[in-house]
Amino acid sequence: METNPRPIGDHIRDWRQRRRMSQMDLAGDAEMSTRHLSFIETGRSRPSRDMVLKLAAELEVPLREQNVMLVAAGYAPVYRERKLDDAGFAAARRAVERIIQGHEPYPALAVDRHWNLVAANAAVMRLVEGVDASLLEPPVNVLRLALHPAGLAPRTLNLAEWRSHLLTRLAHEIDMTGDAILTDLLDELRAYPSGATGRPAAKDDLGGIAVPFRVRLGEETLSFISATTVFGTPVDVTLSELAIESFFPADDDTAETLRRLAVAS
Repeated sequence: METNPRPIGDHIRDWRQRRRMSQMDLAGDAEMSTRHLSFIETGRSRPSRDMVLKLAAELEVPLREQNVMLVAAGYAPVYRERKLDDAGFAAARRAVERIIQGHEPYPALAVDRHWNLVAANAAVMRLVEGVDASLLEPPVNVLRLALHPAGLAPRTLNLAEWRSHLLTRLAHEIDMTGDAILTDLLDELRAYPSGATGRPAAKDDLGGIAVPFRVRLGEETLSFISATTVFGTPVDVTLSELAIESFFPADDDTAETLRRLAVAS
């Protein structure tokens, strides 16, 4: 959190512009006058605590940054922030582990706001066997592991397509959060080989509903579609930033292979 916070008006204006909203748009959504909003942004008026939270909600500001805005306005933070190993976070950790373990024999993992691995099931660990050991040293960044030339990239049959999907998603998260660490990560990932010159990926049968992830595992070819789960209406910063990535078999052969590998292990 900022030790010398900028004025609250600067935060509100920055987030409004990031969301591509005019003062009139935001004022209308927040049920206030454009004049009052203008006074807040220029520092001529100090918003109440409730007004800061209302404006932050209309602007879809992440909970972490809502705390920053409250401090900038002279108020105490509202949302707790705990480390993942905090004793008070044990119930949430158990819930995350239950979800990803229950997804076996299919891969599932949990990541924090910077795409660092929090937990993974056995199917994920089977999938990443053989990647460079340095990429598996904590903190393991899942996007780096997926796109690095020493990671899963050489085994990803539709690397150009999958890479484009991941980079687009990351760019959207940066647009939503303004996170500088994610911006640096995006620059790093963009510098990796794109895979565009590789052999064409086999045509998928997903009807355009999802971008598949097609990867070799030994002599097997696996095809997945993925889904993201987040916790609804969290009141804890750390919990709000956790995401569970679940991979489902995109065809019967993949499902059978994963079941067989789970039994064998």
